[in-house]
Amino acid sequence: MLRRLSIRNYVLIDSLETEFPEGLVIITGQTGAGKSILLGALSLLLGAKADSSMIGESSENCVVEGEFEAGSDDAQLVRIFRDNDLDWDGGHIVIRRVVNPTGRSRAFVNDFPVTQQLLSSMSGRLIDIHSQHQTMLLSDKHFQLSLLDRFAGNGLLLDSYREHFRRFNDIRRELEQLEKTLAASRAELDYNTSRLEKLVAANLRENELEELEQEQKQLANAEEIKESLCAAENLLEAVPAGGEEVSVTGLIRDASRHLEKISSYMPEVSSIAERLESCRLELDDIISELADVNASTEVSGDRLPEVEERLSMLYSLLRAYSCRTVGELIGVRDSLAETVSGVGLSDEKRAELAGMLEAESSALDKAASALSESRRPAASRLADAIKGLLHSMELPDADFRISLEKSAKTPEGEDAVTYEFSSTGKAPIDIAKCASGGEMSRIMLALKAIMAEYANMPAMIFDEIDTGVSGSVADKMGSVICDMGRHMQVFAITHLPQVAAKGSAHYVVRKTTSGERAVSEMKRLTGEERVMEIARMLSGSVLTEAAVANAKSLLGE
Repeated sequence: MLRRLSIRNYVLIDSLETEFPEGLVIITGQTGAGKSILLGALSLLLGAKADSSMIGESSENCVVEGEFEAGSDDAQLVRIFRDNDLDWDGGHIVIRRVVNPTGRSRAFVNDFPVTQQLLSSMSGRLIDIHSQHQTMLLSDKHFQLSLLDRFAGNGLLLDSYREHFRRFNDIRRELEQLEKTLAASRAELDYNTSRLEKLVAANLRENELEELEQEQKQLANAEEIKESLCAAENLLEAVPAGGEEVSVTGLIRDASRHLEKISSYMPEVSSIAERLESCRLELDDIISELADVNASTEVSGDRLPEVEERLSMLYSLLRAYSCRTVGELIGVRDSLAETVSGVGLSDEKRAELAGMLEAESSALDKAASALSESRRPAASRLADAIKGLLHSMELPDADFRISLEKSAKTPEGEDAVTYEFSSTGKAPIDIAKCASGGEMSRIMLALKAIMAEYANMPAMIFDEIDTGVSGSVADKMGSVICDMGRHMQVFAITHLPQVAAKGSAHYVVRKTTSGERAVSEMKRLTGEERVMEIARMLSGSVLTEAAVANAKSLLGE
């Protein structure tokens, strides 16, 4: 319920601070006094869009704050608080909305900043606002089905169905996309397979191109290389000296020995001898490696054509696949292999998805059937309850029915709903085609009265739901609203004295002048003040003794 409402600098309201009791709260006032402004401020508090037109003449911010008491066992509201890391104070909730002169707004719940979207998601659990034009929703099929589900207590069934509906459509979309991909892959399968076979047959090896290019250079110049290697080896191994061939290493060894003989006389030549010995050892290694290189170097021209043919094939593949290296060719080969094998894997995936889709379709059918089976008996009970209330509001012959027909599956199930009405009780037809304004108001009130019992709403606001009715009908509607006020907090904004007299608390909204500016104010009426307000509603601006007496009679009732 709404415990307290504070408004500052909102349109024509400079400052307003008021508390509200439980039960039926009546709000009256002349047309244009500011009742709709009051409702707009409350809507702003519950997540409505803010703009600069809401700011009053003061340059200060507009601030609207409300203090609510929600049911401590409201699981949905508790979940909203938990999911958004808000403190749950046993259902005590303070909401504040601040709008600056530029139209930008901030929102707070229990002093914690929140988004406008979060306020909107919470509002449905705090107050149900019925506007003057909400009777138009009676012809909305989604609204009709939603009311039926709330009456039937189908929350869990509907959640289960919607989850299956979501999964079914997710799997179906994934399968459709896979089939499109498969179709494209199959169209290119032969082409990709042919390209893959060429690359596989090439038996590619990383860095092979560089190695072949180096080998090709060596083979192309094999004779010159062989001649040079042999000459170098011969020169190092034997040097002509006095008709004899002496090796370079032998000469160095002899020189080192001579130096060692005199090292005892000249110590400085000892290090020279050691260096010569090191040179000799290094030269032996060089000669050995040179001999190995020379022995392994082939002069045969049989290998050169093979290398050049392999190089030609690799160059051709590089051009054909727009690659620069053999490594890139290997990457293309592996990618083609994955694509070709992926067709087979995709076929397996398709079969898997088809099986999942079939299973989910079966589960969806069961969930839809369970929802329909719950709705049908509930539709009959809801129709009877509405019909009983309509009879009590001077529609004694009225007939009201709720028909359900099977339809294509939607997020709401596979039922198409129609609310049918007849004021005479004969041949009821779609409510959108037959009910008058006054009848629609009574039907909507009957729905709200019934749903208040099942929706666990902390508070409900009726903004002139009695539009289009008068006299004894208004009195009966007031009785229904009064009955609702015995179980929950109900606000009734009304122009009808028959309804205004029913409330346990009565507030009046008046427009006054402050200097050259009109402002709206709200005051709680007691005693004689309330009698005079109802008398005004009965007679207009000129109060008569009969109107005052009638007002006292209505209040006495």
